[in-house]
Amino acid sequence: MAGPNMDRDAAPEGPVVRGFRGHGYLVSDRYVPGGLKLTPDDARDWAATDIATLVEADLADLVAMTPPPEFILIGTGATMAQPPVAFVRAIEARGIGIEAMDSRAAARAWGVLRGEGRWIAAALLPF
Repeated sequence: MAGPNMDRDAAPEGPVVRGFRGHGYLVSDRYVPGGLKLTPDDARDWAATDIATLVEADLADLVAMTPPPEFILIGTGATMAQPPVAFVRAIEARGIGIEAMDSRAAARAWGVLRGEGRWIAAALLPF
């Protein structure tokens, strides 16, 4: 009788946050020195630095995904902070949820949720 299968799950398709360095992210095979936007297909630098000034236009590319993401993970920096209410309402009015948490937790959640095949996006501020 065979024992339990202890193989690790396959890595999710698309970009994977492999670690953190300085104030940035190690994504797949490169270092992103500041903020980061993630889609199931792409990882790109993001110049935003302050959760308090976030507006809908800052995530226009993520909101425009086809199909739209189920929700967007917002990495709020080194500590958990709430995004502006007007920003959250504007994104939710489009039928897209917002989940805010500190950026390291959001990066880890990205990997878990993408590993489950969830169609999501993320916008992670530097920490």
